[in-house]
Amino acid sequence: MSAATALHARPSSSALSTHPPPKNPSITINPHSDTSSPQSTPLRQPSPSPSPRPRPLARRNTSTIDDFITKPLDIESHRRMPYFLRMRGSITPRMIVPLLFVAVWATIITCISQFWYGLVVSNLLLTVLGFVVGLGISFRTSSAYERYVEGRKYWAQLIQTSRDLARHIWIHAEERHGRSPEEGKADLLAKLTALNLINAFAVSLKRRLRFEPYANYDDLAPLVRNLSTFAGAASDAHSLEEASPTLLKAMGSYLGLEFLESNPRKHIKRADKDGKKLGNLPLEVLHYLSAYVESIIGNGTLPNGVHQGMIMANLASMNEVLAGTERVVNTPLPVAYSIAISQITWTYVIALPFQLWDSLRWVTIPGTVVGAYIILGIAAIGREIEDPFGYDENDLPLDRYCKQIEDEINVIASKERARPEDFIATEGNRLMFSMSYEAWKAKSTEDIRSTLRARANTKPMASFPPAMAEKAGQDIV
Repeated sequence: MSAATALHARPSSSALSTHPPPKNPSITINPHSDTSSPQSTPLRQPSPSPSPRPRPLARRNTSTIDDFITKPLDIESHRRMPYFLRMRGSITPRMIVPLLFVAVWATIITCISQFWYGLVVSNLLLTVLGFVVGLGISFRTSSAYERYVEGRKYWAQLIQTSRDLARHIWIHAEERHGRSPEEGKADLLAKLTALNLINAFAVSLKRRLRFEPYANYDDLAPLVRNLSTFAGAASDAHSLEEASPTLLKAMGSYLGLEFLESNPRKHIKRADKDGKKLGNLPLEVLHYLSAYVESIIGNGTLPNGVHQGMIMANLASMNEVLAGTERVVNTPLPVAYSIAISQITWTYVIALPFQLWDSLRWVTIPGTVVGAYIILGIAAIGREIEDPFGYDENDLPLDRYCKQIEDEINVIASKERARPEDFIATEGNRLMFSMSYEAWKAKSTEDIRSTLRARANTKPMASFPPAMAEKAGQDIV
């Protein structure tokens, strides 16, 4: 991942969107509310409210090109442009400066060889170095892609775990409306708080993986405002402000010039220098989730031991995702490998004109540029996807994953706990052959079982019109 791209953060569209008033406000999550679980006990000062116009790690006067480049690709958008003509997501912008250098170098060597003295070496060097360079680039690219895939697997695990945990809490944690309306309402609001904490874990993990250490980002502050956290205590109105980039740094970020890029961890280092303790916000969110689970086990609203075990397993899975993604982002390829592969690759590219001139003459110049684009381009792709959690075009769309988790939690919370009688003994329950529950209830148990046996040997009725399917079912019975 390009280092400077981590500083071009934008609030996700989901974080900036407004939430329309729900039709049933008693069961809909409002992430902007100050509702907190009655079971949680603050340990420190609560996290501050977001600043009026926070711009998380973003520069205020970025260019249109910068907005176009420093953002992960939308995997759902349809593009008609052929792949070989696309620039968005391509490594080509980062190859402009290296290829210009290679072109100038190849031109100098070709002119010297053409007009003064032939600078020629044996093609054997091309073969030997090509084999070594191929091994090095293959190792670098495969290692980077493995980290990319591993990061995607961890986020898939988090999405699945978030669904399971939200479903278990919403369905299996009881609401004591029978004892008193106030107790039932308190249980409902506590469940909503827990579901908000699941969403807060995902968003805080995204921010942590992007080296954004504070708690007052637009998409995070409404979710953790009621929590006492180290990141919240360290946040202030100036913690998210960033000076406008110079033209030199903006161009350096776009062209992939590492010596012009900013350090993505500089906000963390600055906080350490100022003596601010940032803590680990996702871990602290898990602390509050665990406290809620302990409270519903203690007060008897989660009495089933199986459900208790499943919820605790979900919490352990979320902690595993936190540790695994931290391992990916904090364990890059060893520096010795990176340096050696880079040196070998550039040695091969610089030696290309000496080996090509004797056979290609003036075509040596474009031939060297093409060869350099292939070799250096593949190596650059490995560097970009090595850290899959940033803001580069080819990084994982973490904002989209967090929005997916939020939407699915809202879907789960939009309905009360279903009762079997609400969806089994109904007219719309077409059990077999488009015949309703009441029609099958009127038949004997033996008729139902014989129909089940006959159905296994009958052509599927899915493609039949309903009337034909119903007639076929009556004929079987």
